[in-house]
Amino acid sequence: MAGAVYIKTYGCQMNEYDSSRLADLLYETHGLVRVDDPARADVLLVNSCSVREKAQEKLFSDLGRLNEWKAARPGIVIGVGGCVASQEGEEIRRRAPYVDLVFGPQTVHRVPALLADARARRPRVDIAFVEMEKFDHLPEPRAEGPRAFVSIMEGCSKYCSFCVVPYTRGQEFSRPFDDVLAEVARLAEQGVREVTLLGQNVNAYRGLRRDGTTADLATLISYVAEIEEIGRIRFTTSHPLEFGDSLIDAFATEDKLVSHLHLPVQSGSDAVLARMKRGYGVAEYREKVARLRLVRPDISLSTDLIVGFPGETEADFEATMALIEEMRFDLSYSFAYSPRPGTPAALLVDDVPPEVKAERLARVQALNLEHAAAISLRMVGRAERILIDRPAPRGRGDLSGRTENNRVVNFPGGAGDLVGCFATVEITEVRPNSLRGRLLSVEGIAESAILKAREAAIP
Repeated sequence: MAGAVYIKTYGCQMNEYDSSRLADLLYETHGLVRVDDPARADVLLVNSCSVREKAQEKLFSDLGRLNEWKAARPGIVIGVGGCVASQEGEEIRRRAPYVDLVFGPQTVHRVPALLADARARRPRVDIAFVEMEKFDHLPEPRAEGPRAFVSIMEGCSKYCSFCVVPYTRGQEFSRPFDDVLAEVARLAEQGVREVTLLGQNVNAYRGLRRDGTTADLATLISYVAEIEEIGRIRFTTSHPLEFGDSLIDAFATEDKLVSHLHLPVQSGSDAVLARMKRGYGVAEYREKVARLRLVRPDISLSTDLIVGFPGETEADFEATMALIEEMRFDLSYSFAYSPRPGTPAALLVDDVPPEVKAERLARVQALNLEHAAAISLRMVGRAERILIDRPAPRGRGDLSGRTENNRVVNFPGGAGDLVGCFATVEITEVRPNSLRGRLLSVEGIAESAILKAREAAIP
């Protein structure tokens, strides 16, 4: 039965990947085309995230709005997936009986069967942990532009005291080495030029090879780099505890591995890190970053930070501020702590007042923005290699791409057929949320064609 599916996605890039593959699957099994407008859809899905503050309440608020569409058009199916679905299960249907199907991160592949039952008025909840079964039943990946995510492992076994991932996505498991390479190769054939290797704890990857041995993330990166069409490799998210010698060596030797790393530190206080059960101290984090910067002096470093964790003193917070000043992160995803149900930290006394959390968060974000702005300003006048990934959202004839440190650059390009090409642009201006550039050259395209593209971009 043909129709359309609307998928609203919250949270991490793993959820983005799951939503994309789910859309591919429903197109293959039911002919459903993914749309951005719920008014045009027959199936309305929310892929939820437990990391968000008050995630459950926000989910039910979303579901209430989707139910308005269902009331107006009987026959619409509503479903909930992701980590909140994994946590809440049957409780979702108890609170919102109009929800027809509930699925977890590991049962995405079962949604076609759940949908068939829902349409037969048999609501279903399936939040089992089935590990590799999902990847064995997903269809061939479909590229949606020159950049793509590839999930190489799921779950986490670190059990940080504040984190719900081990309880919603299960223990760490790695996809087989050859399966990952095959997926990257198929995407490359469809025009993908940059891949981001995904995992909740991606540098814990240990993929089984056909000969019975296992390959770590650095080995996987080296093999992905051998795929000629792939010109750029990223990976996220890393845990400092497992950021070891082989990955530092990969940054030293693999030119296709970008000079950008997301390495969450969470706090600059050893006492707070111990209560978070992170398994490392600030000195260990600092030493790994120093070794990385020795082999990649231009490395761009982003991080995650939590302020106001239970027991955080003013001295603990000042230690975090000092670490930010020392590291000069290019970007930080920073949050004021709030308890996540079911985590060990939820049992701790949440003793930092909300107004103190807010003040500390504002200071952290202001300092990080200052550092990020300084990095952007230093880029002005420099030639940067970018991957042109789309026409710019605004401006006739403009194209858009990303630098290695993941900044968006918009520039006059003229020819939309340059999308998917690597280009060199001179950074000319810093805008609030992007950079402005001037096209210098495009790899594999003659200079005369570039001049023609520039002329075409002039109003």
